[in-house]
Amino acid sequence: MGSVLALSSRPGHQNWPFSTDPPPSRWDAHPAHWDRPPRWERRDGRLPNPGSFHALHRSCKEVFPQQIEGVKMIVNKTLSSFFKVSHILHLSAVSPSYYRFHVEHLQSDDYSKDKDAPALIGEMDSTGSMNAHSLLHLTERVRARTVFQTQQSQFVTWQFETEYRGNDFTAAVTVANPDVLRESVILVAHFLQSVSSGLVLGGELVYHRGRAEEGGILTLAGQYSRPNWVATLNAGKGGAHASYYHRANKQIQVGVEFEASTRTQETTTSFGYQMELPEANMVFRGMINSRCIIGGVLEKRLSPLPATLIMGAFVNHRGDKLQVGLGINVG
Repeated sequence: MGSVLALSSRPGHQNWPFSTDPPPSRWDAHPAHWDRPPRWERRDGRLPNPGSFHALHRSCKEVFPQQIEGVKMIVNKTLSSFFKVSHILHLSAVSPSYYRFHVEHLQSDDYSKDKDAPALIGEMDSTGSMNAHSLLHLTERVRARTVFQTQQSQFVTWQFETEYRGNDFTAAVTVANPDVLRESVILVAHFLQSVSSGLVLGGELVYHRGRAEEGGILTLAGQYSRPNWVATLNAGKGGAHASYYHRANKQIQVGVEFEASTRTQETTTSFGYQMELPEANMVFRGMINSRCIIGGVLEKRLSPLPATLIMGAFVNHRGDKLQVGLGINVG
């Protein structure tokens, strides 16, 4: 879920890709196995577990290209089946350049005998800012997650999440930035229920309390999925977020997103697609949105070398801006 401080705004693609802020670090995403329904929820024709709330739009979002600008180099080193480190160097003329050291301690897979071992993820950049989180299976159905984020010498985020997964529902509660002295706290509650084999309904409640203000935002969510497509809708006081994902065949996937924010009074419609060429070891992702932004990222596996070449470009026709990026991912 990342930092819950951003949950009420749901910026999505509205401030992307032409933003001066550095791209988010990888610690903000859960490991892939964290969102997969456990094996004990797939049997006897029972309704499936709906998964986590923050993963409702994941299928569609993964089709869109990720922002790349300047020159970026990532070196990954797997020290064991559970331990991996990464070095990330990014040189940019638009946003601040940085170096990040990323380390992960994960279980080898979701169904291994060590699946109850904690997952520890940490990252530190050249400015001294640090991000860290841990994921722990307390029981077969209960999982806990903690997140800490610092900006140089200042703590900016500390949050604690507990999630319970029933046979056909998921409930989660998150406490973020509790401060007794300032009398402030952010509480987030999620609930998803499988109504049928393809229909999931639920909601999110974000409550914020401080000395000067107090309020809450309720968002309702629904998802309907079939073998080749998924339609999802979130709607509430803060706005609406709708997405549609469709797998045309083994090589082509498409996604459409619509986002509306009552805070910024803006709406954005985006279309993205992903095309895989296994014979050429290539994956291309492209996008176009209602803000006249067109972009694409090409990933080319440099076999037999353990490296991937990444080339991308984004054009804002309305703002007459161009971003071009080149990257290499080793390991």
